[in-house]
Amino acid sequence: MTTHQTKYPFQDMALELDARVKDLVSRLTHDEKIESMLQYQPAVERLGVAAYKHGTEAAHGLAWLGEATSFPQPVGLACTWDTELMQQIGSVIGDEARVFYKRNPAVNGLTLWAPTVDMERDPRWGRNEEAYGEDPELTAELTTALVKGIQGDHPKYYKAVATLKHFLGNNNEVDRGSGSSSIDPRNMREYYLKAFEKPFKEGGAQSMMTAYNSINGTPALLHPYVNEIVKGEWGMDGFIVSDAGDVMGIRNDHHYYDSHTPGTVESVKAGIDSITDDAELSKQALREGLEQGLLTMEDIDKALFNTFRVRFRLGEFDPEEGNPYAAIGEESMMTDRAKALSLRAAREQVVLLKNDNAALPLNKTKAGKVAVIGQLGGTVYRDWYAGTLPYRVTPVDAIRSKVGSDNVTFRDGDDRITLTSAASGKKIGLVRAEGSPEMVLQATEAAETFRVTDWGFGSYTLQAESNGKYVTTDDESVTASASEVYGWFVKEVFHLLTQPDGSVGLTTWNGKIVTAASDGHGALKASQEQQAVGAAETFQCKVVVDGIEEAVAAAKAAETAIVFVGNNPLVNGKEEIDRPGLDLAESQQRLIQAVYEANPNTVVVIVGSYPFACNWVQENIPAILYTSHAGQELGNAVADVLYGDYAPAGRLNMTWVQSEDQLPDIKDYDIIQSGRTYQYFEGNVLYPFGHGLTYAPFKYSNLQVSSAEAGPDEQVTISVDVTSTGSIGSDEVVQLYVRAGKSRVKRPLKTLKAFRRLHVAAGATATVRFDLPVQELAIWDVTRDRYVVEEGIYSIMVAKSSSDVQLVADLKVQGETIPERNLGIPTRAENYDAYRNVELDECKEGGTAVRVIGDQAWIAFKDANLGGGASVIKARISAEQPGAVLEVRLGAPDGTLAGRAELKPSGAQHWSTVKADLTAAAGVQDVYLLMSAGVRVRHFEIR
Repeated sequence: MTTHQTKYPFQDMALELDARVKDLVSRLTHDEKIESMLQYQPAVERLGVAAYKHGTEAAHGLAWLGEATSFPQPVGLACTWDTELMQQIGSVIGDEARVFYKRNPAVNGLTLWAPTVDMERDPRWGRNEEAYGEDPELTAELTTALVKGIQGDHPKYYKAVATLKHFLGNNNEVDRGSGSSSIDPRNMREYYLKAFEKPFKEGGAQSMMTAYNSINGTPALLHPYVNEIVKGEWGMDGFIVSDAGDVMGIRNDHHYYDSHTPGTVESVKAGIDSITDDAELSKQALREGLEQGLLTMEDIDKALFNTFRVRFRLGEFDPEEGNPYAAIGEESMMTDRAKALSLRAAREQVVLLKNDNAALPLNKTKAGKVAVIGQLGGTVYRDWYAGTLPYRVTPVDAIRSKVGSDNVTFRDGDDRITLTSAASGKKIGLVRAEGSPEMVLQATEAAETFRVTDWGFGSYTLQAESNGKYVTTDDESVTASASEVYGWFVKEVFHLLTQPDGSVGLTTWNGKIVTAASDGHGALKASQEQQAVGAAETFQCKVVVDGIEEAVAAAKAAETAIVFVGNNPLVNGKEEIDRPGLDLAESQQRLIQAVYEANPNTVVVIVGSYPFACNWVQENIPAILYTSHAGQELGNAVADVLYGDYAPAGRLNMTWVQSEDQLPDIKDYDIIQSGRTYQYFEGNVLYPFGHGLTYAPFKYSNLQVSSAEAGPDEQVTISVDVTSTGSIGSDEVVQLYVRAGKSRVKRPLKTLKAFRRLHVAAGATATVRFDLPVQELAIWDVTRDRYVVEEGIYSIMVAKSSSDVQLVADLKVQGETIPERNLGIPTRAENYDAYRNVELDECKEGGTAVRVIGDQAWIAFKDANLGGGASVIKARISAEQPGAVLEVRLGAPDGTLAGRAELKPSGAQHWSTVKADLTAAAGVQDVYLLMSAGVRVRHFEIR
């Protein structure tokens, strides 16, 4: 630990904080400063400065440091819609971070990499489990509360520090390190930035991590928004950290520069204060930048000021007596309070999706025998960012504790198989490897029985029955040695490929073919060869136990069947892997159908990290629950809901669509034009955003708005009475949405502006109040680059979900009428109103350009006042191909041709000013710029 002497001014607590930080930074040598730019900041013993590590994963509990309290995945926490709960969870995470820090302060830092604030506008995103849903208001409120809990409420010291991630536009895994997210100003200001703004401005988050992707062609960690908006507009006074390996990724993945030095230099100047990357390459690049004059020591001092200032506020340089968080010790690790909070969170996040004829809750004394079916009913999985669970309560164990073990039968629904080499006729068994405790798969006389779990999309796991271990590979040998399906590379996943003759081929997680080696032993190997499976060795697969037949027999013998389905959080969707689709595994679908046919008293519990398209289940099964992978108390929470010891009140944080065919391309980030999320999607859905049932009926009444009319700088108070009309108390989630009337632009169908989770006793009435600043109704006006509250009538809607509006009141807003466009001033091309076949790209001259995708594209500028007549267009353009053209048309993409310019090819980023004469361009017009392939437009003006 740091020695608390007063030899230097930075150790003098009487000095103002910033002066202390500047003094410390000034005393570091140049080499010490460069070393301190990295994630692992070294000790400076001569100054009494300890070693420190930035970055400990804490998405839903401390990860990778040892046993710690586990909470539901963030996708589940978001379904609680409970800000007070989130703050308490954050406080526990902060407490336990302090315990780990005290154990080893040099390695277990207090800057925590959580929460993930990225907008989940596509349910196929592989990291869906890590974030808080598709709505910026829900995400902002929940993450703000978590940040407050993590950082504490002391006026001087932080308990720990929250790092918001990943800024910005990070919602696809495929090509995330090299791809670019195209986001126009309205989408950016009204959606993507909104989620991050409140955790900084109201939550006071002290750290942020940039994303791997580019934004409009600029790598995120070089994007000007980091300095301009995060540190500028929002006043964030903490530090910015790069994601792991991303600074070197500027060259390696984005190919943005030819060497590491300019990327490293520019990242620091763009606002990166802490580099999480290869230490030697990073230090070398910093030194070269200084030597070449590309970087100054003042730039480095500024970054170090930001990181050390946070360390000061964590109390590192002050006596422990004055810091209440320094006293946190082992007594705060995995406490009874934390355990109870984990259970509360797991309960609150359960969503009752369907409950026809009050099929739930089940009666503990009258429900009779129960068949628990599906291997997710007997397992508690952890995801990649989960910590080491101190204990795990499975659903079947919790159900047994409710109704007695004698009344519960469990069947996992998985087949048991044996494999026989088609070439040699020998069976595949387990043999202990020579000189190793591992059991290798080998052609022998005795067959091993494998439990096979189908996770869908061709992904299977195999578990040896004799030792309970999962089959895995080191990319050479194949062994039954894994205790769980887990790892950055999930090597326990295999693909079983049925051949025309009925045999199966086996390939590993990374596509290597599994063969029996011709070394005299017949050990299974992961072959480097790339021949087709059919030309390699195949295996005869014999089903010795039919999992569905077992499940059906159990269902027939029971009064109630509870089928658990869903996903393994390490298979088919995780960091670096986007989901192939939205469907349940086909085998799970068959399992549900077979069990339901055998026993119509079937309940389905979906345990998942993301939404599913499960239309048949919704149409046929009377009762359906959803839970995330909820950690140590998963089983207790689900059992409590099933048997009525807890009334569910979770609400979906994402729209569950009926089919992935309803979704645009995963890389399309324009939610407005593509119709994404509940705000803009007009099709039929499986379950709407905000949906969730409970066991108690609620009546909404007496909607009041404090004023029928308000100006943009005013605030209105909205109140509604919520009455529990049933015989039990329950939580209810009251949701406030707003819809604009007439507008200059396409507005959302509705937008969430506030919500409140509360408990209402049976027969009681609670009055819920919301304070709504009228400024919250603002949109981003692309014609003037600012927020605007439009004049008009707004619908104030109190709802049970985004599609279940209970009461509506009108609010007349005395706002602005956005004037007609003035294209006579330089107009940025990105400020279009509509477009076709374009994406936003970087302009090397500065700012953003519109780039044509395909052969032809257009951008539209509505309601442009061209006055008595415009005679010329002047545009800043680059063109890559011969024969490129720019046209100006009026009224429509195929409307009146007002002007045309032929463009000389100059190269992708070689910019020139092009002029063209215009005719018939007068009055108020919708102006369309048509462009051919290879054209980029930065800005233009029409006079």
